[in-house]
Amino acid sequence: MAIIVGVAGITGKFANLVVENLLQQPNVTVRGFCRNASKLPPSFQTSQRIDVIQGDSKDLKALRSFVKGTDVIICCYLGDDELMTNGQKLLVDACDLEGVRRYIASDYCLDFTKLEYGQLPAKDPMKIVKEYIETKQTLEGVHVLIGIFMETFWSKYFDVWNPDEYKFSFYGSGDELWESTTYGTAAEYVAAVALDGNAVGEQHFLGDRKSIRQIAAICEEVYGRKIHLERLGTLDDLYDSMQQSYRENRSNIYAYLAKFYQYYCQSGQTYLKKDLDNAKYPSVKPVTFEDFLHSHKLEDLADTYQNAGKRD
Repeated sequence: MAIIVGVAGITGKFANLVVENLLQQPNVTVRGFCRNASKLPPSFQTSQRIDVIQGDSKDLKALRSFVKGTDVIICCYLGDDELMTNGQKLLVDACDLEGVRRYIASDYCLDFTKLEYGQLPAKDPMKIVKEYIETKQTLEGVHVLIGIFMETFWSKYFDVWNPDEYKFSFYGSGDELWESTTYGTAAEYVAAVALDGNAVGEQHFLGDRKSIRQIAAICEEVYGRKIHLERLGTLDDLYDSMQQSYRENRSNIYAYLAKFYQYYCQSGQTYLKKDLDNAKYPSVKPVTFEDFLHSHKLEDLADTYQNAGKRD
């Protein structure tokens, strides 16, 4: 049976990976939605199995044209709170009006459902959208939770890994677990969920769970060089620091966001469930921290976020 999967924000790097996985199934065609189709990889632009509708996220008419007749919508929006909240809500409205049965929200993160509003400001839009979907009578929400992207963990902005000094700087004991999944693994699971008509609600997938100390030990084994550990304080110290940064720079999310993520990734509040959903899709082979390190040079780790999802 032919399946039509809609991908909103199809030009994004994560969306590119999702689409590649979808097209591995011969009965699947993809309908994309974006502002500028020229930003698509050349292979997508020429594919006979990808149809792209250009439009604005605020244009309900264009959104209805995009979602009409699709079996499932995958939202890959990434942007400010306006797009992530009102943009998604309008897309949800379009799905509801056109009778689409499932909507995969643009979540792909730690378990935000365990957060109170305001605890991690960047996740408030996800909470709003989840509650909004639940007001619809026939549309079912799907929320793919994967921890933190493994590529992001190594990025200079995230400020845990120092590539110049081969050093991890961390708060806490160093034994707190970090839950992480690569872009590639997450995209495989999203594609599998999209094609599984029974997959609704929260779906918990994970590449690996490791502490900073364990990750450092794996680094030393893989690369054969000493990795330094710098403890900056307790998790309470991190909490105080992030709140101070938030008070002083509330209008600049980039001034405090990394600290908020560091805190909630380690505090335990947003950990995924122990009984993960990985086993539902045994064909997906999650990339572990060790796998990830074996596939990248030590000097390239900090840039893996920039290269994630890049295609022709």
